[in-house]
Amino acid sequence: MRIVLVLICSFALASLALGAQEEKKKEQPKKKQPQAGQVSQPAGKPTGKPAKAGKPAHAGKPAETANVAGTPTAKGKGKGKHTEAGQAAGTGQAAAGAKQPGGGKKTGAGKPGEAATATAGKTAAKGKAAAGKPLKPQHFDLPKQPNTAKAPAVKFQQGKQIEGSQKWQGQQYTVFRNYKSEWHDQTWWHSHHNRIVFVFGAPYFWNAGYWLPAWGYSPNAYYAWDGPIYAYNDLPPDQVIANVQTALQEQGYYQGEVDGLIGPLTREAIAGYQRDHGLYETSSIDQPTLESLGMA
Repeated sequence: MRIVLVLICSFALASLALGAQEEKKKEQPKKKQPQAGQVSQPAGKPTGKPAKAGKPAHAGKPAETANVAGTPTAKGKGKGKHTEAGQAAGTGQAAAGAKQPGGGKKTGAGKPGEAATATAGKTAAKGKAAAGKPLKPQHFDLPKQPNTAKAPAVKFQQGKQIEGSQKWQGQQYTVFRNYKSEWHDQTWWHSHHNRIVFVFGAPYFWNAGYWLPAWGYSPNAYYAWDGPIYAYNDLPPDQVIANVQTALQEQGYYQGEVDGLIGPLTREAIAGYQRDHGLYETSSIDQPTLESLGMA
């Protein structure tokens, strides 16, 4: 009897479980079947032909956004040509050596390199050179007596040579390399040189395109400079000096008086101009300096 009851209970429980499963199946909605010829797509992806993987819109052409702003995109013919990584439009940073508008080069992010030479910067600060515009010689009304306070007299030294002149190469500096102070009387000077002029009472003789002091011609003569002075436009030494002083004033090198004397201030101004323009620092009026000033 017990066995029969157990069997009945087991059969009843199995029937209940089976019925519960059938009810559960009825409650689930039926899935919509895809139409014929249509392939189911994963959730979140559009249907249709997928794009080719790994290929940009234009094969071999770098994205325009990788170019520097203002620089046209170069057309690449081969695959794998791209602009440098990390460069984007509007950053103001170009590839090394790339030319920027205005002809300069970038030395850093957003910092243009210098377009001009070191000497050009110095010249620009002091004034524009008269390159290509020859300066016409002028005649100046100079003082009758020299201002010895601003231009002290130099003392004669027999056989004195110009310091540093042996390093100045070229025929234009031969007169400086060969110069030696000599003391002679008037007779000697006239017998060796037929062209002598007087400036502030001091005699100068002409030789190889330069004016030089005739030491001893007038024993008490005053000289502010013991050396050659280029014979510019056939002018006497004082007028040559005055023209050079005026040209250096216009370019900001000379701040003194136009007095026709190569005193310390004038020699310093000449040396500064020569240094800024890549010339030998003779501190004197030589042919290369006058040519650079547009005077010769």
